[in-house]
Amino acid sequence: MPPFFPKGSLSAPPPVNAVELEYRWAGLRAHNRWLADFCSLAPERRAGVGQILLGDLDQAIEGVHTVAKLGLRGGVLLPGVAPGSGVPPLYAEHWEPLWAACEDAGVVVNHHGGTAGPTPEDEWGSAFAVWVYETHWWAHRVLWHLIFNGTLERHPGLVLVLTEQGSGWLPAALDSLDVTATRYARPGSAINRFAGPDAGSLPRRPREYWARQCYVGASFMRPVECAERARIGVDRIMWGADYPHLEGTSPYTLEALRHTFSAVEPEEVAAMLGGTAAQVYGFDLDALSGLAARIGPTVAEVASPLDMVPADASSTAFEPDPIRAW
Repeated sequence: MPPFFPKGSLSAPPPVNAVELEYRWAGLRAHNRWLADFCSLAPERRAGVGQILLGDLDQAIEGVHTVAKLGLRGGVLLPGVAPGSGVPPLYAEHWEPLWAACEDAGVVVNHHGGTAGPTPEDEWGSAFAVWVYETHWWAHRVLWHLIFNGTLERHPGLVLVLTEQGSGWLPAALDSLDVTATRYARPGSAINRFAGPDAGSLPRRPREYWARQCYVGASFMRPVECAERARIGVDRIMWGADYPHLEGTSPYTLEALRHTFSAVEPEEVAAMLGGTAAQVYGFDLDALSGLAARIGPTVAEVASPLDMVPADASSTAFEPDPIRAW
């Protein structure tokens, strides 16, 4: 929770006026300076993700440049834009200078689940249950917003990471996006006529943009999601433990890895458990090799099947349920 925020920045309601916005910006600037200091104590191990706000475009761009100057290799945490917030949606042309700034500065754009949907209405007892069910879908929308408005086409160097919103939804979503884009491009089709003047203008299929410049932070990945890795793209997946949250894998992280990856080829496991993240966020694997050898896990440990899920494990990594629609 940064200074001047009423609660954690991912769950805080939008600021109510310009004064509160300025205070929150002060809090995020302080947080980002602290984060850079924290990362500097172990730069080979830490790549901090700086934070920005979207209430003012110029300040957001300034924040991106500051994150780059501070050396926060994790990039920026892009807030979600909830309907009715008064902030332009992420597909709006308004944000074009922001995407250009991120690309020019080489700053990775991370979009976290939980920030883009409407705030639960407290007076309804079912409000939070509905919010929890829908929250991932609201966060997914940034993918098609930045595809269909041409942002990923205009900025091939822009890197987008979707995190804390599952991974199993992606194969069906990419299929759906490709079908929709094809219909957009079909002259005279009903969907082409309804979709507006920009429909059908993309020179590539949506899944090509995904494969070129998008990744998924696959927190506590389950076996049923891992089975879809080829359709997602093994080189697009970055596994995460979500420590120290209740749904994270700790204290059974090794067991979670064995449960999901024991039957997977070591080269693919190496990519999903660290190699791709090292590439995206600029980690030096040679500098980390001694640490990895001391802490593990080893290839043999991960390859050992898990006989029994720990009785008190709380992570969704161990849940046997099928993949949700989103």
